[in-house]
Amino acid sequence: MSKKWKLYTGFFAVLVLVFFLSVKKWLVKKDTISVVQPFAFTNQDGQKVTDKDVEGKVYVAEYFFTTCPGICPTMNRNMRQVYDKFKGEKDFLILSHTCQPEVDSVAQLKHYADSMQVDTKQWIFLTGRKDSLYTMARTSYTIDDPANNLKSIEDDFMHTQFWALVNQKGEVKKIYDGLKPSEIREMEKDIEKLLGK
Repeated sequence: MSKKWKLYTGFFAVLVLVFFLSVKKWLVKKDTISVVQPFAFTNQDGQKVTDKDVEGKVYVAEYFFTTCPGICPTMNRNMRQVYDKFKGEKDFLILSHTCQPEVDSVAQLKHYADSMQVDTKQWIFLTGRKDSLYTMARTSYTIDDPANNLKSIEDDFMHTQFWALVNQKGEVKKIYDGLKPSEIREMEKDIEKLLGK
C-alpha cells in the first residue's frame, strides 16, 4: 500500500470518527436546551447553595422578587400548586432566585419564605451577586434573552415569567410560562416522568 493511500485512509478514518462522535453527542443532547453551569448562591437561612447540592435532583428554577406587585404573586401561587403536588418528594426541589438582590437580603427572603409556609429544604429561596444571578438566568436556565444584558449591571433589570425544568444531570429539558395553567400542568407531567413516576 502506497504512503499516499495510507495517508488518505487515515484521514478518512479520522473524519468518520469525528462525524460519529458529533452525531452521538447530538443524539444524546437533542432534547437538552442547555446545561446548568456551576453556581454558588445564599439561601434564606444564610447558607451557601451550590450546583453540587442539587446533583441528582429534578428541580424547577424561577426568578422573582419579594416586593413585586405584578406577575410574581401569581407565579408563586402557581408554583405553590407544584410544590403541594410534589411536597415530600426527596428528589424534587424548587429554586426561586431573586432578580432584585439589592432588596432581597437573606432576612427579607427568610421573611418571605416564612409567609409562604413551605419547607425551605424543598423550596429554596436564593440571593447573591446580581451579575451571577442574571448570568444564570440567561445562559444556564435560558429563561431570559442574553441580549438584554446591559453594559452596566446596576442599570440592568430582569423580570421573567418563565421557569426552567432541570433533570438529575443538570440539563435544562424544557421552559414553561409560569402564568399559564396549561403549561404548568404539562410541567407537572414532565416532572413525574423525570422522577420515574
